[in-house]
Amino acid sequence: MSESSSRPSPTSGSRLDEGDTAHDPADDDLTSGLELDFEGAEDILRAWRRGMRPDPDLTVSGWADRHRWLSSRASAEPGRYRTARTPYLREIMDALSPGHPAQRVSFMKAAQVGATEAGNNWIGFVIHHAPGPMLAVLPTVEMAKRASRGRIDPLIADSAALSERVSPARSRDAGNSMLSKEFPGGLLVLTGANSATGLRSMPARYVFLDEVDAYPASADEEGDPVTLAEARTTTFAHRRKLFMVSTPTIRGLSRIERAFEASDQRRYYVPCPHCGTMQWLQFERLRWAKRRPETAAYHCEGCDRPIAEHHKTDMLARGEWRATAVPADPKAIGFHLSALYSPIGWKSWEQIARDWLAAQGSDEMLRAARNTLLGETWVESGDAPDWQRLADRREVFAAQIPAGGLFLTAGADVQKDRIEVDVWAWGRGLQSWLVDHVVIAGGPDDPQCWEALSGLLSRTWAHEHGALMTLAKLAIDTGYESAAVHGWARSQGFAQVAPVKGLEGFNRATPVSGPTFVDATLGGRRLRRGARLWSVATATFKAETYRHLRLERHSDEARAAGAPHPPGTIHLPDWADSEWLRQLVAEQLVTIRNKRGYARQEWQKMRERNEALDARVYARAAAWILGADRFDERMWRDLETQAGVETPPPAQAPEPAGPAHDDAPEPQAGRVGPRRRRGWRVSTPRYMD
Repeated sequence: MSESSSRPSPTSGSRLDEGDTAHDPADDDLTSGLELDFEGAEDILRAWRRGMRPDPDLTVSGWADRHRWLSSRASAEPGRYRTARTPYLREIMDALSPGHPAQRVSFMKAAQVGATEAGNNWIGFVIHHAPGPMLAVLPTVEMAKRASRGRIDPLIADSAALSERVSPARSRDAGNSMLSKEFPGGLLVLTGANSATGLRSMPARYVFLDEVDAYPASADEEGDPVTLAEARTTTFAHRRKLFMVSTPTIRGLSRIERAFEASDQRRYYVPCPHCGTMQWLQFERLRWAKRRPETAAYHCEGCDRPIAEHHKTDMLARGEWRATAVPADPKAIGFHLSALYSPIGWKSWEQIARDWLAAQGSDEMLRAARNTLLGETWVESGDAPDWQRLADRREVFAAQIPAGGLFLTAGADVQKDRIEVDVWAWGRGLQSWLVDHVVIAGGPDDPQCWEALSGLLSRTWAHEHGALMTLAKLAIDTGYESAAVHGWARSQGFAQVAPVKGLEGFNRATPVSGPTFVDATLGGRRLRRGARLWSVATATFKAETYRHLRLERHSDEARAAGAPHPPGTIHLPDWADSEWLRQLVAEQLVTIRNKRGYARQEWQKMRERNEALDARVYARAAAWILGADRFDERMWRDLETQAGVETPPPAQAPEPAGPAHDDAPEPQAGRVGPRRRRGWRVSTPRYMD
């Protein structure tokens, strides 16, 4: 065999014998190639070893206690993180550790119990000790950006173990952006549940779903966001982890409740300091003296002795999670926690009692209290009131607009051969009075029909105290002949007209969103982005209308004594006929389950005609657009002055009964004319028109 043929293969790893001293100029190139191959092999070997290395034995809670620092930007208690402060989170976090068999962890909880920080600890643990692709989903992309700035960036910057693994965003080659954080062996991507693109962007071993009950029903019309996100974990089989967290919302629609009910339903049992009975805390056993929430104490279910709140710290430290159900999937575990467990210094039992008392009398406030204090769903009643009962409760108004009505809105429902308009007056506590019912014959193809509707915008109605009021806002449905509706709305201007589009599903936080811009046709000329459109969660306002129709009225004696009507009371005039009343209660809220068992609620017609209910919803949306849900005492006084009301209102006005939007700007009062005035209206800031 020749010397050249006996040269070892570059991949064999052997060397030339000592006696083989012949030199070939090609050997230099060969040696260089060998070195490159060996260096590449070392990189491959290191990567292989990392992949074969078992997951660390360290738990998420252990990591947090050792490495996590809380920033003053993101926490009310900055400094080293201590799981002992919220001991009920230890088992939840540890279930997210790689060594725990659970693959799907759900946490249905009240507000202010530390759930978000538990999820952040998991993110930190993954970056430091169990790297892999991770997806964190917030309700919207904008919320994901805020979470990145306000929570994830401080998490990384204030923990040395993380800051050395994630380069600062200002670094040119950092791989660190607002919604993407690279680290050795993994990648964290933040996205919104409203972005189908973000949800299908990559495979993920870890998925953190935060506030799932605030997710939209569908991500860009491509399906349920939770299902889309969970599908990202398929290729990781038994190594995947999904953490679903949320305050619950409505029974039958709540994603977190559905996940919790499919789990082993764990409750946190704590011992009574008097008798030692282990029990999970229930709101019914929190008791206080009448009108004295400062006396709130928890009563043991074993000995019934009151437990002062200062015992809570020791009770939480000695507590334990216990499963209360057998799950269909043994790898699905779930936890439930109310605000009763909130550590001392956070939400006290006294404050819980105060919040509960403050919510009495308002379904909206009670719903919020049940969700945020008890961590439980609200049961939405969609039973239609009996139309005959409404007929029996009709009233004789002293004028077209009774004394309590302070501004007018209208809802217009466009039909093939007519436009039906209902005019409603609104007052303190969002009480409402049906003022007028107008049917304009002709339909959207008839120019005279639109002329008559335009005339309605300048029409006046007489108030009991002498004022002549015009419509502050008319909301018109764009579901039928939308081009004609947009063209007419454009011709009238948007100060007084709001084109609306009904959307399915509930949205308590923002039942009306917009405006967005759509094309319109005016005088035969197409205008790009020429009209504004408001989107209305009609299910929310229908449910509110039915709740308010079911409110109990005061007795004649109580009314004679000056007792105010409950907030949200709906007053119907004696001229409202049986057909109109039947239309008002023409729909029923039903729960529908698909083949996979997922439930959704929707409104279904019980009779063909429902124009009165639709017009009511649009008029209510117009009041929301005006900002009525956020009117303060000064605004209500201004409106009473315009209406000619001379009796001073009570010092503390009832809270608005409808869903409020915290970000809605405060409306401004319109100009005031003479005592008997025309053109009375509520004006809104320019950007809301």
